Amino acid sequence: MNQATISALEAFPAQFEQFFLAIPKSHWNWAPESWDGIPSESFTAIEQVCHVRDIEIDGYHVRFRRLLSESNPTLDSIDGYALAKERRYADADPAKMFEEIRAARRETVQLLQNLTPEQLARSGYFEGYGRLTVKGLMHYLCSHDQQHLSGLQWLLGKIDSHARTKAA
Repeated sequence: MNQATISALEAFPAQFEQFFLAIPKSHWNWAPESWDGIPSESFTAIEQVCHVRDIEIDGYHVRFRRLLSESNPTLDSIDGYALAKERRYADADPAKMFEEIRAARRETVQLLQNLTPEQLARSGYFEGYGRLTVKGLMHYLCSHDQQHLSGLQWLLGKIDSHARTKAA
């Protein structure tokens, strides 16, 4: 087990919420003129929060369960942009989203911390990633977290630049 990765997974919800709350409420649904260079998907701040919640619950929870219970499953990718429209991310309550993210992440970490080496080695195929193990999927989840922390910081940079451009 990689304790550094587990620690990062545990710390993510609080750090993600801090980054989100650094964004002025007036900009939770703000989008820049260009998304060039964003390190995550092209989502507004509130959309990123909803996306992370949905990918944790509808994506990673399902993928981990399938890898652990099925023989060599093929794991589907999720169309985050379709979910954003379907689930009306722009209208979401961030407090509720973060509550759900924290609960979902506790469940994820509890599952991963208790896996045996044999369970961590179980494998399958993940659309867009190729062959992987449970342990590899754990690292992809941590990578996804980091992309969205970076995405919120990127948005903060764009918001600051936009405000300074408007003031000039």
